Amino acid sequence: MPTTLICPRCGKTTTWENNEYRPFCSERCKLIDLGAWASDEYALPTQDAPQADHGSDND
Repeated sequence: MPTTLICPRCGKTTTWENNEYRPFCSERCKLIDLGAWASDEYALPTQDAPQADHGSDND
């Protein structure tokens, strides 16, 4: 039985084996996803590091 998965772009069921576009179901979904990354539609959550206090009034 072939391994099936859900396309992360459109949600259609697709197969892993013999699928040159995996994990996507098609070239279209792969290119749409690539375009979303390229246009910064996706972002990883980050937490900025606390800034050091360089301007001290206690000199």
